[in-house]
Amino acid sequence: MNALRVAIVAGESSGDALGGALITALRTQMAARQTAGGAAQIEFRGVAGPAMRAAGCEALADAHELAVMGLIEPLAHLPRLLRLRARLLAQLAAWQPQVFIGIDAPAFNLTLAGRFKARGVATVQYVSPQIWAWRPGRVRKIARRCDLVLCLLPFEPAFYARQAVRVQFVGHPLADQVPLVPDRAAARAALGLPAAAKVLALLPGSRLGEVQRLAAPFLASAAQLVRRHHGLQLVAPMANAAVRAEFERALAAAAPLTVRVLDGQARTTLAAADAALVASGTASLEALLCRCPMVVAYRCNALTAALVRRLVLVRLVRFSLPNLLAGEALVPEFFQQEVIPANLCPAIERALTDTGRREYLQRRFQAIHESLRAGGDGGAARAAQAVMQLLEARARGEGDIGCADSGSR
Repeated sequence: MNALRVAIVAGESSGDALGGALITALRTQMAARQTAGGAAQIEFRGVAGPAMRAAGCEALADAHELAVMGLIEPLAHLPRLLRLRARLLAQLAAWQPQVFIGIDAPAFNLTLAGRFKARGVATVQYVSPQIWAWRPGRVRKIARRCDLVLCLLPFEPAFYARQAVRVQFVGHPLADQVPLVPDRAAARAALGLPAAAKVLALLPGSRLGEVQRLAAPFLASAAQLVRRHHGLQLVAPMANAAVRAEFERALAAAAPLTVRVLDGQARTTLAAADAALVASGTASLEALLCRCPMVVAYRCNALTAALVRRLVLVRLVRFSLPNLLAGEALVPEFFQQEVIPANLCPAIERALTDTGRREYLQRRFQAIHESLRAGGDGGAARAAQAVMQLLEARARGEGDIGCADSGSR
């Protein structure tokens, strides 16, 4: 039997990590089915980062090419992204995959999903777009273009209830990867940090735009905190070489300040830290899973911010994942012009010194951590199983699962 061909497109480092784990899990699923007479091989091509390449994906483009944040910012990259998408569609369509899997990056991947579905290819969106936060009408477009949506957050499937699309909560892979009881002492030892020191982690984002907007206020806040708290250790794990260079430029322009800048090791840093100042996004979830009290900040350009304020459904006090998952303002959040030391410093000081609040956060963080584990063998394994079940249903002739809506796309 011919190999199963999987077209897979991931955006930026978080999508690459999800994709690498999914590829490995799909290979495991195929090996199990081979013993029952199923297809013996599986091949992957698409947009990949280092994790997906290491798992065996043939990269037609690099995942960092899709790492463009905001609503307005991507317009500057639109010609390049359109050329990339057209090239990918031509190359992947000629390869004739049986399934297309888009990982996050919905603005890019949902168009590809629609084109592949029109060709009779099974289509999967891994990571639901944030329809619960803004533009809820997108759910109909997603249902038309996708046969399966794999959700990382437990409240997301309810938003698809009236649509003819398979939706499955598979749990968040990070919740499986991070132990329920992080070892703070071991993390400090791994980083060479004093056991008794106060440690503040600085995570200004994994994208250049985020670091360009957040590094300066983060460093200014850290400088004030160091003056108030003698011996405070500052550690800044960087997602890649480009953002490290940008952060170090900001550090050189700031007031004299000692910051230990690391390549990667965000999870170890968060497990070791007493508190963290983080950009909104995956880092805030990692901080929660590592039981690290945090202050969350987000900045984008002014026009994007104006559009966000008009389009969002949830109050901006709950734009971070910890607060959305908790259903309350569990951690302090600051948006746009609020991201200044006058706001950040008092919030971080409370995170560093308020023992009672810290104990409360530890309990709430653990409860959320447990809710993000869907059980079984882990999020990637559950996602792979759902993909294989979709393909098996199609092979049995059950037809398309997605909604055949005739409305405008």
